[in-house]
Amino acid sequence: MIVFSEEQAMLLDTANEFCQNQAPRSAVRDVINAGTAMDPALWQTMVDLGWLGISIPESYGGLGMNLADAVPIFEAMGRQLMDTPLLATTLAAQVLIQDGSDNQKSTWLPKISAGTIAAVAYQENDGNWDLGAIDAVLAPTDSGEFTLSGTKMLVPDAEVAEVFIVSARLQGKPVWCLVSSESLESSQFERETVIDETRHSYCVQFSDVAVSPDDVLPLCQFHPFEMASMMLIAAEMSGGLAGVLEVVVDYLNTRKQFDKLIGSYQALKHPTVDMLLGSELVRSTVYHAATAWRENESASAVETAIRMAKCCASEQFSEAGDRGIQFHGGFGFTYDCDAQLFLRRALWSQYQLGDERYQRQKLGGLFF
Repeated sequence: MIVFSEEQAMLLDTANEFCQNQAPRSAVRDVINAGTAMDPALWQTMVDLGWLGISIPESYGGLGMNLADAVPIFEAMGRQLMDTPLLATTLAAQVLIQDGSDNQKSTWLPKISAGTIAAVAYQENDGNWDLGAIDAVLAPTDSGEFTLSGTKMLVPDAEVAEVFIVSARLQGKPVWCLVSSESLESSQFERETVIDETRHSYCVQFSDVAVSPDDVLPLCQFHPFEMASMMLIAAEMSGGLAGVLEVVVDYLNTRKQFDKLIGSYQALKHPTVDMLLGSELVRSTVYHAATAWRENESASAVETAIRMAKCCASEQFSEAGDRGIQFHGGFGFTYDCDAQLFLRRALWSQYQLGDERYQRQKLGGLFF
């Protein structure tokens, strides 16, 4: 079942117009060359639009909508290859909503709604997709405080985040803890080189960082965070697939060979139609997952829908990105071709929280 709500339709129209006008695809390379984490003016406009507070309850300064209502926004952003701290901050807010205490929620959720950037640090050195495989340790001290020690990889937008939600083990049990950026030195951040240059990914060293008992979240539920992450990443990938299809179609209707537009050749028409079908498939599975999330269906139904969406998106987006490069011929293999920016995004997203093979294994476990 797919239910596309009136709220989602309005958000999609607004997000598409905003992303096309404020962050056109032509500006992606300028952002990469600038090396900056974000445009403050662009971020403030997103804050003013209320995007950071979509899933945050009204009692904490948000709009009180459902996380599924944010799916059209991430789809529109993926179409333009936008990279902002919105994904990292939205997911951090979800952890607080699910697992935080009343005091932690009342402290941080209003700040996030107002534009404070947050990030979740959960990825260990070994790259394990099992979020429960944690090496970082939260150790109690004689004073009643804790010290956090460990290294987290692939932490998004760490250089601009004001607070981190870090996974660790406390006396053998997994926990989330809050760490303010003020308690970290610049030497503890190292920018990582990743295939998608639009992403700002960091290795963060949490070396004997002091953590107050008030900053340890009372609950630690990895599954809701994993599901929310995959749903929004799949939405970005759905938009990216539509974006690379636009690049391909534009090139097929521009480039001539033997005095004919290359889009007139059957050998290119058929694969392009396959890309279109793949795009529709991914979009359908993404909005089916969003519907299951919003309708609060059973945990197994929600997980099945989200893993299907992530599986389809991983497979179809990477295939479309590869075709996009091939269709551009020799130019496609150069750095100047925009199609390879989409392939880089596809490969980055494909391996976030599990590729298509991993998702199929998990899906098999849900049925057998």
